[in-house]
Amino acid sequence: KVVEPIKAVTEIEDYLFGTSQIAQTTLRSILGQSHLDDLLSNRENINSELQKIIDLQTEAWGIKVTAVEVKNVDIPVEMQRALARQAEAERERRAKIIHSEGEFQAAQKLADAAKIIGTEPAALQLRYLQTLTEISTENQTTVVFPIPIDMLKIFTDAIAKK
Repeated sequence: KVVEPIKAVTEIEDYLFGTSQIAQTTLRSILGQSHLDDLLSNRENINSELQKIIDLQTEAWGIKVTAVEVKNVDIPVEMQRALARQAEAERERRAKIIHSEGEFQAAQKLADAAKIIGTEPAALQLRYLQTLTEISTENQTTVVFPIPIDMLKIFTDAIAKK
């Protein structure tokens, strides 16, 4: 916006062209110093910074820059592919972390259960009966009944004596 027409005519030959050139060079400078994530997520801050710099430089010409807006950021196809690979790697990393945390919690619960079963013989018997109940509900033709090793020792000793 021209606020001082005399300066706009006397201080620069073509204030529209001059303002456009300053806007382009400032835009390139700011975008070159910014990270891509900032460009995509903090456009308001970039717009504000551009507006301040351009307005400061055109003030001597009697020009007031009231608004600057970066509408869209075109990313080269190679960069888009790289960003997609990076996003996929990040998703995989998060999935692995979640999976490993789940495995860790499951291992903790299993260790807690082993401690309880190890200190309470009745808990082991209940687990044994629960397992037999689960096996019996399946349509299997073979059912395996685990025998304590002490009982097997009696049979192996008897066979060894013969």
